[in-house]
Amino acid sequence: MTQRVQSSKKYIVCNADEGDPGAFMDESIMEGNPHALLEGMLIAGYAVGSDEGYIYVRAEYPLAIQRLRTAITQAEQAGLLGDNILGGPFSFHIHIKEGAGAFVCGEETALISSIEGQRGMPRPKPPFPAQAGLWGKPTVVNNVETFANVPRILLNGAEWFRSFGTENSPGTKVFAITGAVANTGLIEVPMGTKLRDVVFKIGGGIRTGKEFKAVQIGGPYGACLTKDHLDLPLDYDSLKSVGAMVGSGGLVVMDESTCMVEVARFFMHFTQKESCGKCVLCREGTKRMLQILEKIVGGRGTLDDLSLLEEVAVAVKDGSLCGLGKTAPNPVLSTLKHFRDEYLAHIVDGVCPAGECESFRSYSIIQEKCKGCGLCARKCPVNAISGEPKTPYIIDNRACVKCGVCAEVCKFDAVAF
Repeated sequence: MTQRVQSSKKYIVCNADEGDPGAFMDESIMEGNPHALLEGMLIAGYAVGSDEGYIYVRAEYPLAIQRLRTAITQAEQAGLLGDNILGGPFSFHIHIKEGAGAFVCGEETALISSIEGQRGMPRPKPPFPAQAGLWGKPTVVNNVETFANVPRILLNGAEWFRSFGTENSPGTKVFAITGAVANTGLIEVPMGTKLRDVVFKIGGGIRTGKEFKAVQIGGPYGACLTKDHLDLPLDYDSLKSVGAMVGSGGLVVMDESTCMVEVARFFMHFTQKESCGKCVLCREGTKRMLQILEKIVGGRGTLDDLSLLEEVAVAVKDGSLCGLGKTAPNPVLSTLKHFRDEYLAHIVDGVCPAGECESFRSYSIIQEKCKGCGLCARKCPVNAISGEPKTPYIIDNRACVKCGVCAEVCKFDAVAF
């Protein structure tokens, strides 16, 4: 679209504001092969008639920024970047803009506002950046991985690229796999690779020896996939059909010791903190969802809270302006769909099935294992543990604040919860 828009000035912008917890795909490309990114932007600029580009990169990536600056200098010295490239009429300059760590600036219009020196807040669309983006001019916005793929596609041809992946999701995708798997790190697989192969073949299975429970895909705005989805192909269409998304490519693997209500609370805490506050539904809705989730994991939830949580989640998803608000409820909605029994266990039965939520823990000392050393009593912040040296100690659960210090300091695994 940018190519067709008539304008004396056009821009190429690379979104390198990688803000998802545990994601470092873009960082590795910028640190390992920054010239691939520069070449992709250069080709894009030539294709649409642009002479200037910006890389918006997180300030938390100092090594990536340093290597990008070095690569830009090297390209300029080689005559591959700057004015009259290779002696021809085409000129292209690339600037680096360091982001201050606002997650919402991963949204393209908020990112553009930040480059312009304004507060990073999303803008209504249309007009889209391809029509009126940076400083009101037609702008191409793509991510690091997309630009880095362009030189290879141009060199090997579109059919070569389409030989990987699926018909509607061609090529490969880099994922950051972390969590309870044996092998963590970056992987690059053809689109359409089954989740089972990623977790058990490439990831090496669950390192804890426990059962696989779920995968959070797509970062804090993604969704949970369960055992029933292990044979699901990881491509755009298949993930969309189950309410999930590829997102940036983060994969967090969880075993049976993970509380899915706490997972939803964790991601909601992140997105609520990162909301720019422009939309009332996002600003207040995420805050209300977080309050309800904290109430549930704190042992004070009711069935009415569960209904309200779902109602607010749908409203935030439908009414928010940008992708952050529209996808923030995804972890809540997906865990409610696939793990509603865990919510009910917290509310109705008064237990956390995974034993992770501290509010539901009841600490006790296993008499047969206790050596009477008294370390737990000395470390207890509220003096809830009593006993005599060389005899088993006892925890007074009426005074216990469930901080877990006793379990941490016991050298004999004598504290049960």
